[in-house]
Amino acid sequence: MTEQPPTPGDYPPPSPPGGQHQAGGYPPPGGLSTGVPVLPKEAYTPWFTRVLAWIIDYIPFTLILGIGFAMLAATRETACITDVSEYELGEFCATGASTPGQASVVIASIAALAYLVWNLGYRQGRTGSSIGKSIVKFKVVSEKTGQPMGFGLSVLREFIYLVAYLACGLLWLIAVLFPLWDVKRQTLVDKIVSTICLPL
Repeated sequence: MTEQPPTPGDYPPPSPPGGQHQAGGYPPPGGLSTGVPVLPKEAYTPWFTRVLAWIIDYIPFTLILGIGFAMLAATRETACITDVSEYELGEFCATGASTPGQASVVIASIAALAYLVWNLGYRQGRTGSSIGKSIVKFKVVSEKTGQPMGFGLSVLREFIYLVAYLACGLLWLIAVLFPLWDVKRQTLVDKIVSTICLPL
């Protein structure tokens, strides 16, 4: 039997110009994606869902601090001094924080900070989701890799939010409202550290 010459349909489609990956073409060198492709706006996590996750994340923080300050208020001490001088001004009383109360505030503050570092630093950095994000079903990932951002970048992300809040409340408000009109529903901090929020 005579072998038939190959036709153009026998070959796979060529790679697109510039080496960009498209459906039906070849993957980029190494077979790995170079990042998360741009998705429709609806594919990113809505702003209200992000706000709900933030509230859930800060409930334990608020409770821990609340316990510390409740102990401070409950253990206040009153000291009275009687004037025995020639003026006979009577008794003077002053109320102040007790040592156990002050200690409870310090301990509660350390515990609350440790919770934030664990939840929004370690847990979120390693899995992409804090406790709140896990409950409402979304994750924050690197826009460049599509993977969780890691502990260091996760802590930096939250630190930038804090600095913006302390430096200028209006700047912080604009930063966190940005997902309402942004095509990727990113906050300004997300844009700085190249992160996006995606449903689980």
